[in-house]
Amino acid sequence: MTHDDTLLRRLAADFAASRLALAGLALLAAIAAAAILAPWLAPQNPYDLAELDLAASRLPPGARSADGTTFWLGTDGQGRDMLSAILYGLRISIGVGVAATLLALAIGAAVGLVAAWAGGRTESVVMRVVDLQLSFPAILIALVLLAVLGPGVGKIVFALVAAQWAYYARTVRGAALAERRKEYVDAAVVLALPRARILFGHLLPNVLPPLVVVATVQVANAIALEATLSFLGLGLPVTEPSLGLLIANGYAYLLSGKYWISFFPGVALATTIVAVNLVGDRLRDALNPRLAQ
Repeated sequence: MTHDDTLLRRLAADFAASRLALAGLALLAAIAAAAILAPWLAPQNPYDLAELDLAASRLPPGARSADGTTFWLGTDGQGRDMLSAILYGLRISIGVGVAATLLALAIGAAVGLVAAWAGGRTESVVMRVVDLQLSFPAILIALVLLAVLGPGVGKIVFALVAAQWAYYARTVRGAALAERRKEYVDAAVVLALPRARILFGHLLPNVLPPLVVVATVQVANAIALEATLSFLGLGLPVTEPSLGLLIANGYAYLLSGKYWISFFPGVALATTIVAVNLVGDRLRDALNPRLAQ
């Protein structure tokens, strides 16, 4: 049995031992499936103007339109079916969060590995840059970048990557320093293996467990950060609204009693973040049992 098989078996056993973790995993799988299958599950394409009817705007949950369509979660000010809008919004929110996390992980892991291997002045300079960035709130960095770049999917992913890569760099550097002193690294150096192969073929696989935990938590943070920026009007354009923008669209109607326009996207956003955090917490406990104790 390989090391990977043992790790997978341990993770499966840890998740099976926690009903809360299983519930979070099942919920996350359901949310991801709903987002992926949104074009087939949504009763309406909420961003196709030909399917919208202004006469059906701001209908309460369960209301029917003139053609007999039932809007189970109501409609917004443009007559969009809120259920459909939420399913499509999940696709964008989760897509942006996952893309930003993967890119930040790749950049941060590379920087952390190079810093740990190089040592000396290089490591000192790199870690001072990391410490400087971590001294600023991530949302502040993203706000400044988006204020300059403007809204857009690619731009918000770039802003989130710029705000989060330092977390991975610090994590990888600490884990790589411990791994670098082990015999398998000394053996690779004696064999004169290429430096890139040592870093990414030997060191990286052995620092993945803490990296996976950080990445899982940062997915939830990226989704929440994107929603906050979109709510403030600095994230995604109105042509590609995420859950944060859907919440913002309904904010103006709250005082008039049209609660559902913001409420249901807010519930979807909170549920997604809670599900990701439940899975991340269990991964942390499984990959580092000392933290669980």
